[in-house]
Amino acid sequence: MRYIARGLALAGISLGLAVAPGTGSAGAAPQEARSLYAPSALVLTVTAGDDALSGTILRAVTLGCAPSASGTHPAPRAACAELRAEQGRFDAGTTTAPGVSCTRQWDPVTVTADGVFDGKRVSYTHVFGNTCLQGASTGVVFDF
Repeated sequence: MRYIARGLALAGISLGLAVAPGTGSAGAAPQEARSLYAPSALVLTVTAGDDALSGTILRAVTLGCAPSASGTHPAPRAACAELRAEQGRFDAGTTTAPGVSCTRQWDPVTVTADGVFDGKRVSYTHVFGNTCLQGASTGVVFDF
């Protein structure tokens, strides 16, 4: 039995798997400290058509909100501030601003948000009737 144990120890050392005496689960290094911020990382898209899965993606950006605003979104700070103010509800930014006139032409544009916001999984889709309605929305999250 000793020969087997010594043989395994020698094999482990030759493979670079040596374990210092007195180490094990009790002597394991402490786990890395967790972040103080809930994760927030989103991919936002604008797609031609009324189906995000089969339409053509026109534009896509990334948006991270924790610990600070980041990503390829043109206004990450404003977008993150809007999402925080609305407690992560994307519908608040897709309403049409009052006094805006758009045609009733049906040429749909779909916006999506997928990822994590404030530690919660997000999968959001909204269809605008046309690009004018999308541009007339009150929010900045999908303004790219």
